[in-house]
Order: sequence, then structure tokens, then C-alpha cells
Amino acid sequence: MIERQPFDLKAYGRDIGTRPCFICGLVRNDPAFFHHRVFEDEETITFLSKYPTLPGYCLVCPREHREDLARDMSTDGYLRLQEKVHVLSRALKSLFDAERIYVLSLGSQQANSHLHFHVVPLPSGMPLEKQQYHALMAEHGVLQIPEDQMAQLAQRITQAYRSELTAR
Repeated sequence: MIERQPFDLKAYGRDIGTRPCFICGLVRNDPAFFHHRVFEDEETITFLSKYPTLPGYCLVCPREHREDLARDMSTDGYLRLQEKVHVLSRALKSLFDAERIYVLSLGSQQANSHLHFHVVPLPSGMPLEKQQYHALMAEHGVLQIPEDQMAQLAQRITQAYRSELTAR
């Protein structure tokens, strides 16, 4: 497994609190907000995390700027979004021989307010003390995956995702 490298969490916190919505920028194809895309349709965009703590770490988001899961989405819209999370989970589980798929929604009104779900494969055999929140926390470092490898990884996940879609 790739070793984690230190991450400047304070600089990241300053950045996310002052910049425009990175997900909206990604949807608009703004090069300043480039991320490797895995899947997208008219409602949803799925992409690799720029600061992964585990290989295959993805985010699933509505394309339209939504901030509050309880107030900004219909039940049907939420269920369609979660269907994408489920398909991605199946793809990641098959690609990474994952023991478990972590799914959580983070962000707040102060930073990263665009609704998004983190979908992260936990590798089989990961020691217990490095699982759960520890596995997801950038405070413990992030993986420095070269751009060409990120592109290949996104392609592999896209192929597995499409296979899962057709298998249903």
C-alpha cells in the first residue's frame, strides 16, 4: 500500500473556507477545480478525492448545488443519489477486495457546503487501529498518487461502475 504523506490541514481549512464551491466548479469544468471523474449523468457526478486517505476514495454529489439533505432534496432525488452510492460501493468492493465500504456525508455551511457523500473502500486486512475514522482522517496523512495513476484508477473504477450498472 502507498504510504500516507503529511497533510497541511490548517492550509486546507483556510482554503475551503474562502474559495467558491469546488463541486460546482468541477461541474462547470473549471480547470481550477479539476478532479478525476468516475461517472456522471444529468443529476449526479462521481469523482476521485484529491486528498485520498485510501485508494479508491470517491465522492458522489448531486450536480445541482444542494446543501441540506433534509430540506434541499426530495425523497426520490435522495434515493436516486443513494442508488449511485450503492452502485459505486459494489464497484469499489469488487476492485479493491474491500472488507467494508465507508459512506458518510461531511461538510457544513462554513466549508464544502455542497452536499456530497464520501464512499471509501476499506482494504481487507487493515489493522483495527487504522480503521474507521482513523482511516478517513487527513490528519493521519493523505496518499500522494501521481496524476497518471489517478487517471488510470478513475478509468478502472468507471469500468467497474458500468459493469455493476449493467449487471442489475
